[in-house]
Amino acid sequence: MLILGLVLFLGVHSTRIFADGWRNATMARMGEMPWKAGYAVLSVIGLVLVVWGFSLARQQPVQLWMPPRGMRHLAALLTLIAFVLLAAAYVPRNAIKARLHHPMVLAVKVWALAHLLANGNLAHMILFGAFLLWAVLSFRAARARDRAAGTLYPAGTAAGTGLTLVVGVVAWAVFAFWAHGYLIGVRPIG
Repeated sequence: MLILGLVLFLGVHSTRIFADGWRNATMARMGEMPWKAGYAVLSVIGLVLVVWGFSLARQQPVQLWMPPRGMRHLAALLTLIAFVLLAAAYVPRNAIKARLHHPMVLAVKVWALAHLLANGNLAHMILFGAFLLWAVLSFRAARARDRAAGTLYPAGTAAGTGLTLVVGVVAWAVFAFWAHGYLIGVRPIG
């Protein structure tokens, strides 16, 4: 179920990486709203399968290696960075997005790497390895699209950057100290 969910979820999210021309032609033929509706439905089905498959795999873990205890601390730091990058994708006029251009995909990269470093079982390797590979390919494709289109990103402001940092740090703290334990069943901090 985990692999099927990853194939569906990441497959849908990979159309811009591997078939951007087909995606654009199909969206033009179908219309934007039907495309987005189909995309959303397949994404939700894939995500449900990923969550279900991961929860099944966690019931009978296959340990590949035991990460050193310090990796949990490194993972906490990396996820803090990931949350700031995630906030940068949504807060307007911040210097992080102006400089890095695709902070959402970079957030997925850093999040996946953090979890790979802190976990040594097969289910984690499959889940976070797949997301890391997808994020690397997605970032490369997005940067290539930007170069081809001559995309320019607006300069960031101190206010936008400050707000990005505050939102990212607060969201990380809520998730690290409370929500991760509540939703995932693992308390990474505390």
